[in-house]
Amino acid sequence: MCSFTRSKFEALWNRDPLCPRRLRSTIKGVKDAACYKYNSSTAHNSEVLVFWLNLDKLKADTDIKMADEKPTIAQRDESSEEYDKSGYDGMTGAERGRPQVVDLNRNVTARIQNPLAGIPRTTLFKNVEDFAYEAGMAEHIPLIQKGALVAQNPPDFEQIAELDEDEKAALRNEALHKWRQPWSLYFTVILCSIGAAVQGWDQTGSNGANLSWPRDFGVPNEGEGATDYNTWIVGVVNAGPYIGSAAIGCWVSDPMNYYIGRRGTIFISAIFCLLPVIGSAVAQNWEQLFVTRLLLGIGMGAKASTVPIYAAENCPAAIRGGLVMSWQMWTAFGIFLGFCANLAVYDVGDIAWRLQLGSAFIPAIPLLLGVYFCPESPRWYIKKGRYDRAFKSLCRLRNTPLQAARDLYYISAQINEEAAIIGKSNYVTRFVELFTIPRVRRATLASFVVMLAQQMCGINIIAFYSSTVFVEAGFGPLQALLASFGFGLVNFVFAWPAVWTIDTWGRRTLLLFTFPQMAWTLLAAGLCFLIPKDNQSHLGLIAFFIFLFAAFYSPGEGPVPFTYSAEVFPLSHREVGMSWAVATCLFWAAVLSITFPRLLRAFHPVGAFGFYAGLNVTALVLIFLFVPETKQRTLEELDYVFAVPTRTHMSYQLFKALPWWFNRYIMRRKRARLEPLYQFDSAVAADQGAAVVTVKGGSSH
Repeated sequence: MCSFTRSKFEALWNRDPLCPRRLRSTIKGVKDAACYKYNSSTAHNSEVLVFWLNLDKLKADTDIKMADEKPTIAQRDESSEEYDKSGYDGMTGAERGRPQVVDLNRNVTARIQNPLAGIPRTTLFKNVEDFAYEAGMAEHIPLIQKGALVAQNPPDFEQIAELDEDEKAALRNEALHKWRQPWSLYFTVILCSIGAAVQGWDQTGSNGANLSWPRDFGVPNEGEGATDYNTWIVGVVNAGPYIGSAAIGCWVSDPMNYYIGRRGTIFISAIFCLLPVIGSAVAQNWEQLFVTRLLLGIGMGAKASTVPIYAAENCPAAIRGGLVMSWQMWTAFGIFLGFCANLAVYDVGDIAWRLQLGSAFIPAIPLLLGVYFCPESPRWYIKKGRYDRAFKSLCRLRNTPLQAARDLYYISAQINEEAAIIGKSNYVTRFVELFTIPRVRRATLASFVVMLAQQMCGINIIAFYSSTVFVEAGFGPLQALLASFGFGLVNFVFAWPAVWTIDTWGRRTLLLFTFPQMAWTLLAAGLCFLIPKDNQSHLGLIAFFIFLFAAFYSPGEGPVPFTYSAEVFPLSHREVGMSWAVATCLFWAAVLSITFPRLLRAFHPVGAFGFYAGLNVTALVLIFLFVPETKQRTLEELDYVFAVPTRTHMSYQLFKALPWWFNRYIMRRKRARLEPLYQFDSAVAADQGAAVVTVKGGSSH
């Protein structure tokens, strides 16, 4: 047996500690046999690659049942008894060759269905020809046909005779080396996420500037001359970008995306992230400063509503979370750079606060200059019917034309599924449908919860007001800036693990683990204010627990909300849905920014920190009940995840998952077993050649 292949398999197999023990024992014998067959055969055996391709998808709370035999493509072509008369694009199921279609509004069985699965080969080829002629891509028919065969049953590509060895090798590498992607993909995601640094830098620029500008403009909020009125003025000015985002910026992103695309929207938002920042540095009174920050908010809102969508639509499902979370990475990096800038200009005199605010324009420059060097979103092109341009974009974002053709046809098929239940709509009706179409409503609720939780966790009381908090604790102005610098450094460094864990542990798991830790660390930081100031441990313990709080925030609630919200909505509602999610986040950021100075004066640090520790617990409960997992699914497959009734999800978590967790980890009963919410349906998988998940029971909600 080839030791390299075996070791590679074992490394992939053992990398995830969350894989259930029974999953390991069930597959152990099969994986040994598969490895043996792979190495003893001159032809590449597909069984090994089945495990490599599906390992991440078939773990966590999924109960796996392996089918003894899997029908070949030819066998599936011959079985047409299961096809029904379901309508699709004006054609019956028999005409299309479609298997039974899952209801995307009430997916009580929670099947994750491939829209191409079960279609006979001859019918599939005919559908491809029709698609290619309609799209003006007749010269690519053979390539798209091969791509459709791969999309129909990804794990069985080794059995497709039409593929040559180079194409099969590319598909193997896609499974074995998921981070081996074209440079154009990485350039696109990283460049656009640089725009997030504007938001982070501005937060920390205003953080340091709060020590100076209120007194320069005659509205001191501490010391001599401080009043409650001045405290509200400082809060409103600091909240300016978030008011502008929540009220205007987020909502203009939908029509901008519709008419000028993702890149055009990002370009316009970059202009608003450049000029108003410079304007804030030359403001002559607090009213002018407030207006420039409102204008900055328009750019921030449009950018924050578009960039995560743009990244999510360009990335393969296996690494989507890790790449889309680069938005949070650059936000954290911007926070860190902002603290660095605060320290760099600390001793320059009266203009220090102007430099602290104005320096945030720097990250907007590469975004403004570089965005049109990136490919436009292929899903946006498909939505507009520009299939040839979508294919060109995909060719830049995937390693081979075959993979581009596969994704083009698969995305088109799933978008047709969405259109069948949603139809056409305008801006107003799309917004209303966020709350009326069941599948979309569940995504709206989940994105609302994760975005609201980002403000409830209390991270922004530190990002916005850490210098003020540290001065309240007894630090001098320079010491407060140094302590804030440490917070920014911790926030950035600890965001890195999420690049890997967000697609292996999953979005939901990261949130459920980190929120309890944030609650107790924030409470501990608040209680440390009770230590007498003349005690040497007073300052050190406050800083320590605030840094520890940031370390738990950065790999969890830091990257998840924007990543999650960018992927949960169907393409038809993705822009307005993301606008809703970002507006939720930034509206509550504005509320926090306005109220925290007054809250700090009224409750003092102990009460303020304790209040936000309690909000962490509340957020944990909301996430536990309303946020389903999305990792390792394509954007189109998530239609089936969010078609599962909310009541079913809540009931399972409360009456099955929670008692199991108590018995397993509190009572230490190692034999405790959790009946899975999702379980692998081997019969359906044998027909589809892929994992299909079902849920027990449930009612519509």
